[in-house]
Amino acid sequence: MKNRWTDSEARAFLSRYRTQGPELALRTYTAQLIGRDSNLVLHGGGNTSVKKMQKSVTGDLTRVLCIKGSGWELSTIEPAGHPAVRLDALEALRGLPSLSDEDMVNALRANMLDASGPTPSVESLLHAFLPHTFIDHTHADAVLSITNQPDGAKRVKKWVGERMGIVPYIMPGFALAKLAAEIYEKNPAVEGLILLKHGIFTFGDSAQESYARMIKWVGSAERELRAPQKASSYAKIQSDSAAIGKVANELRSICDGMLVRHRVSPEIVRFLQRRDITRISQQGPATPDHIIRTKAIPVLLRSGVDPSASVARFINAYERYFERNCKLKKVTRQ
Repeated sequence: MKNRWTDSEARAFLSRYRTQGPELALRTYTAQLIGRDSNLVLHGGGNTSVKKMQKSVTGDLTRVLCIKGSGWELSTIEPAGHPAVRLDALEALRGLPSLSDEDMVNALRANMLDASGPTPSVESLLHAFLPHTFIDHTHADAVLSITNQPDGAKRVKKWVGERMGIVPYIMPGFALAKLAAEIYEKNPAVEGLILLKHGIFTFGDSAQESYARMIKWVGSAERELRAPQKASSYAKIQSDSAAIGKVANELRSICDGMLVRHRVSPEIVRFLQRRDITRISQQGPATPDHIIRTKAIPVLLRSGVDPSASVARFINAYERYFERNCKLKKVTRQ
C-alpha cells in the first residue's frame, strides 16, 4: 500500500479550488487519492468528509459537515461531491433513542445548505458523531480479509491491539453511528476504527494525516495477511480454444443468447487449479461491495459435466439465496 500524497499535487488542488477554501480543496485531493486505488475502494465504495465553517444564505458562518454524496465516484470527485450539512443539527440527533433510515435521510436533506446537492452518505451520522476534522472510510480488501473471518474479532484484536477501536457489525445507519462514537470515546487516542465485516475509518486534524493513517493501516493489514498460510493443493488443467468455444455455444443456448467473454490470467488459472475449487469458489465474496460487480456465487462448470445441469443448480441456489435474504430484510426492518 503506497502513500501517494505529494506536496506539489496538494498545492495544485489548493490553487484549483481556492474559492472553495483549503479544507475542501485538500478533502477533494485525498478523496481522489483514495478513489484511485482499487484495493481501497471497489466501484467508488467508501466515503470521506471534512468539518469546516461555511456561510449560509444569510451570510452567517455555520459549522458544517461536508460529506461524500451519493452518486459521486471518489476517484473523480469534485468539491460539489461533498455537500455541506449543518453539523449542529446532526450532532443533536445523537440524543435520540432511535432513528429510522427514512427519518435519517430526511434530516440530512433538510439540513443541507444547498438543497440541490446530492443526498449525503448513509454514513453521514458516523462522520458527524466523531470529533475529527477529516475522516476517511474505505472497504479495503486487506482489512475485510481479516475482519470477515469466523474469528474476525479475535484476529483484529491481535492485529491492532489498543491502537484502533473495534466496532461490532451493525447495518450502516443511526445505531452504528452511535456505537462507533461510544467506542471511540472509550479510547480517544486511537487513530481510527475497524468495523467488523464492514471496513475501516481513519481520522486526523489534517487531510494528509487522515489519509496517511488509512494507507498505514491498510498496509499493515496487507502485511498481516502475508503470514505463512496452509499450503493449497493444485491440479493441472488444460484448455484450448475449441473447448472454450464449445462451452460458450452451449451456454448461449441454455441462457437464451447470453454474451460470453473469455478471460484468462495466471491468477485465474492458479485459482482454477486448486483441488478445493468446488468448495472455495462457492463461499461468496469478501464483502457485499463486491456484489456490485458480480453475483454472490459463480457457476462452476466442470469438464465432462453437462453445463445445463450446472446452470440449473446455480439458478435454484440463487433463487433460494434471494428469497432467504428478502425474508431476513423484512424481519430486521420490523
